[in-house]
Formats: sequence, structure tokens, C-alpha cells
Amino acid sequence: MTVFRQYLPKQIYLFFSIAVLLMACSRHKKVDVSNINVNIHIIRFDADFDQLHTKPMYTQAQFLQKKYGAFYDDYIQRILEAGSTRDTAYFETLRRVFGNNGYIDLKKEVDSVYPNLDRQNAELTDAFRRIKYYFPQVRVPVFYAYFSGFKAQTSIGNNYFGIGLDMFLGASSKFYPAIIESFPHYVSRRFTPDNIAPRVVEGFVRENMFPENDNDRSLLSKMIYAGKIMYFMDETLPDVEDSTKIGYTPQQLKWCTDFKADIWGYFLEDNLLYETDFQKIQKYINEAPFTPGLGEKNESAPKLGVWTGWQIVREYMDKHPEVTLAKLMADDDAQKILNESKYRPK
Repeated sequence: MTVFRQYLPKQIYLFFSIAVLLMACSRHKKVDVSNINVNIHIIRFDADFDQLHTKPMYTQAQFLQKKYGAFYDDYIQRILEAGSTRDTAYFETLRRVFGNNGYIDLKKEVDSVYPNLDRQNAELTDAFRRIKYYFPQVRVPVFYAYFSGFKAQTSIGNNYFGIGLDMFLGASSKFYPAIIESFPHYVSRRFTPDNIAPRVVEGFVRENMFPENDNDRSLLSKMIYAGKIMYFMDETLPDVEDSTKIGYTPQQLKWCTDFKADIWGYFLEDNLLYETDFQKIQKYINEAPFTPGLGEKNESAPKLGVWTGWQIVREYMDKHPEVTLAKLMADDDAQKILNESKYRPK
């Protein structure tokens, strides 16, 4: 591949570098979204659901069906896996749930961590105002909080977004060691209140706004797609730490920064960018405690394809201030974004 280089006099080059830096800084300046008419209020379905065993069950079930509609059906059938709401046989499952001491303990824990959702309402209000700023046509969903039985952090349905509070109790919650086979510690350490807004925004953009194209099979296409999702979070969650957005520890984030040139060199030397065998590339995209084969003493960060794609997209956007977030998200040309980012970490 021919690489075109243009050499400029030192003074001009210095001026140009400063101009690019200023454009990059202005790009990430927080926009004022205070006048955008979005106000999130997460509805406590978990509180209404709890009344199924303090009030006549059939009457309360009718109330929930009327108030929550499709969400109630989905919750009973898909999360509780209690059967159809059209068949009252699911009441027997509900009686077993409420008769279990584990449910009582979990409710106490959830109520202690979340006596209210004021903080989460404020964070999601700000995030979705920013989403509406960049994408005015987006329809903001209704938000429900529920207990998932440690099955689902978030769920998306017909105009709703559900949040499983039992999956955000804090890394030291007494419940998580019991589910370590399903959610090892490197996953459950992120089950914290700080993660609600990032996981909601990430889930909303991935599942509702810009789902991944099934035909994009190469590592490069998956890297750039993931990078665009992360950049979307940069713009809509400007106060959230990078480590929280991507799910790293501070040490893992530092490792990536320290070895970013080595990571990029590894992808190039092993000809991984255009690899389409998912078995070979999944370790660079999926959750893991570390990346096998890189780093010493298992200190490497996981999801290096996601992190690298993020840096590529950031550099691309820094070099193209005319590209809006909407245009970026609609651009499926991963190769073009890579080329025009001029990503050359040192």
C-alpha cells in the first residue's frame, strides 16, 4: 500500500498541529442540553410486583397487566420464565418466588442500595437529552426497574427499557459469589450503581438505534462498530470515566495506553484485521479476564479489539470535525474510517 506523506515547514506544521488540537478539544466540549424536553423517571415495577404477595394476587396481577402491558407479559414469560400470563397457572410460580427467603433477602438488599433512583434518573435524563440533541427523531423509551433473579441486567421491548436492579448492587454484594459460575468476578465487579447509565446507553444504541450488521464478519468491521458505540458513549456520557464505559479496571486501561503501539503491531503482524473466523477473533471482542498470549502474568486487558476500535474512531473524528455523530454512526465503511484516521500509535 502506498503511503502519501506531505512535509511542511516547521512553523506551518506547528500551526497546523495546534489547530487540529483545538478542533479536537472543541469537539469534546459538552453541549448545553438543559432545554431539551426529556425527563427520565424510572418506574419501580419491583415495588408494584412485590405487592402480588401482600394484596390479593389475582387483583394485583390485573392491575399490573393494565399498568405495564407488554412489559408485564415479557417479565413473567421471559425473565421469570413462569409461563403465559393468559394462563393463571403462573401464579403458582409467583407463590414459590415470594415464599423463598432468598427473595426476601434480595428485596432488602435492593431497597437498601436503591431507596430511590434519583441519581439514576438524573444521569439518564442527561444522557437521553444528549441522544435527542444528536438524534432528534429518537423515541425515548419508558424505563422500568425490576428484579431479574440474576438473569438480565437490562432488557429491551416494545417502547420500554428494563433495568435489573439486582444486577447493580455493588461489586461486594453478598449475592454475587453464589452466581460466580454464570458471572465470574471479572464480570460481577461491574455490577455497580455507576454502571447503570453506561449499560443502558450501550444497550439502547446497540439494540435499538444501530444494531450490528450480521454480514460484518471481519475483526476490523467489528472493531470499528464497537469503536463507534464507544464514541457514541463519549458524546452522550461525557462525565463517565473511560474505564467504566468499556468495563476495565484502571490498571487495564493504563495497560492499554502504555502498550497501544504493541497492541496495534500485534494485530498487524498476525494479519488479524481481515480475519473472519469468529473462533480466532472472539477473544479480541468478547468479555474475558485478560487477553491470552499478551502481557505478563495475565495483566493484559480484555476486549483489545473494542479498545483499539475506539481509539481509531476517536482519531478519525478528531481529524474530521465536519463529521457529525449521526454521520459517523451511519457510516459502515470500516476500511475508510481506519484509513482516514491515520491510526499510527507510538
